[in-house]
Amino acid sequence: MIKLNCDIGEGYGIYTLNDDKQIYPHIDMANLACGFHGGCADIMNTSVRLATQHDVAIGAHVSYQDRVGFGRRSMVYTADELSAIVLYQMGALSGFCQAYDAKISYVKPHGAMYNDMMKDQKIFETITQTISSWDDTVGLMILSTPHNKHYEAIAQKFGIDLIYELFADRNYTDSGLLVSRTKPNAVIHDKETILKRVQTLINHGYLLSENDQKLYIQADSLCVHGDTALAIDIVKSIKKLLNLI
Repeated sequence: MIKLNCDIGEGYGIYTLNDDKQIYPHIDMANLACGFHGGCADIMNTSVRLATQHDVAIGAHVSYQDRVGFGRRSMVYTADELSAIVLYQMGALSGFCQAYDAKISYVKPHGAMYNDMMKDQKIFETITQTISSWDDTVGLMILSTPHNKHYEAIAQKFGIDLIYELFADRNYTDSGLLVSRTKPNAVIHDKETILKRVQTLINHGYLLSENDQKLYIQADSLCVHGDTALAIDIVKSIKKLLNLI
């Protein structure tokens, strides 16, 4: 069964993006911001508590150190520096998990780090190796593409399981990658269009690219962004569709 995940807990201090507590009852996996692009001690604490209460798997949504850019700008790090910031964020989230007798189940890089990981094998290897050094039972969520076997071979070297993700509210290029956020059609905002795409995936096993090419891609988990205006309504509607499988 395809699980539903959401990027969540991305507010900071008094600033919130959505009423997160309304989302948790309808998702299976929560990608929790760890403080670098969003999230703070209070929000991380609340996020872990809510995820635990609703039996939602907890993922560390690690990012570049870029709160001003919401983690959506590429930044240059050495391998050691990249490993250090991933460990730092996992450690921070893990502290809150320990307080609620929970654990991090997987890591999902955020924004630019996610995109860079899929384009640069060295970045992918560094992140995978870092997770393995911390806890090799923790999975890595990546963008599902026609080249999954390539990433799987690398992950297997470090004993890490991959979770293949598709996006309900993002457009894809014909090659199976996400349309850049620099383009106006990168994010799909219309609820009915999003639901139609999910229904097509469920019924026929493919998503349509921006040029209406059929993309047959493995889907372990489907993502909805928690920072969009209709996130709560869209999450509820998608969950109903997935429950019918």
